[in-house]
Amino acid sequence: MIENEQAISKKPFVIKEDDYVLHRRFDRMGRLVGDQVMSKLFKTHVMVIGLGGVGSWAAESLARSGVGRLTLVDFDEICITNANRQLHTLQGLVGQKKAHVMTERLKKINPQSQVEGLSLFYNEENNIEIFSRKPDYVIDAIDNLTAKCHLLHYCRQNKIKIITSAGSGARLDPSRARIVDLAETTVDPMAHQVRKILRQKYNFPAEKFFGIPCVFSDEEPLPSVDLKYDKGEGFKCVCPQGQNNLHSCEHRPVIWGNASFVTGAFGLNMASWVIRDIIKIEIPEGNP
Repeated sequence: MIENEQAISKKPFVIKEDDYVLHRRFDRMGRLVGDQVMSKLFKTHVMVIGLGGVGSWAAESLARSGVGRLTLVDFDEICITNANRQLHTLQGLVGQKKAHVMTERLKKINPQSQVEGLSLFYNEENNIEIFSRKPDYVIDAIDNLTAKCHLLHYCRQNKIKIITSAGSGARLDPSRARIVDLAETTVDPMAHQVRKILRQKYNFPAEKFFGIPCVFSDEEPLPSVDLKYDKGEGFKCVCPQGQNNLHSCEHRPVIWGNASFVTGAFGLNMASWVIRDIIKIEIPEGNP
């Protein structure tokens, strides 16, 4: 007879450190890394900024790996066009806040965890409030250049561990995703602009490493394709929040296509880097 979830939830297996019980839901992760590492994961606080096609996958992977505290930051609302790549986009949830929906989703994965959703746009004005949570790690999945560069500068200046994502759109091959120092990225237009701004505005080194790991793809970006249902009118924004002065579809010169198996690969790579750094497993040569 197979025990149901409710019955299993009453039978955590025998390990208790600092009042945190290792539940059977983390049995397979525990068998991979051991009891002491799981205890360390339970005590770690990771902040994920940006809950789109990259950040939503990173956040869920961290929750399923046993990270005990997660802060999720995103001002945006779920849009129907997010359905192909963002984990929180399900029927009946369009128009709801991404941070709140994702928070509830992750709490169901691990009811023992502390998950907080902040419906805030990351910028210099909101920085103090957001970082009052004092995360151990930050995952940067922002696609706004101004916000992204300020975040990278702030974390570098304050010695907060951070991993950033370059552009995940316009690509089809998830096996081309790599982790290198941000200064070493190639091909990606977004990473190029980020490096330029960091050097010009925030005095990042012109030739040396930045000390910030970056997930990027060395696959050449594919062109955006016009779709027939646009009826010759071109792209029209259908985001629930409509026009806003923070980050709007209408302000983008190109709407790139994207695929969940690529954006997800980016997010999973970011979660992997954080977990491997936490447990001090050696990262392969050539990666930061």
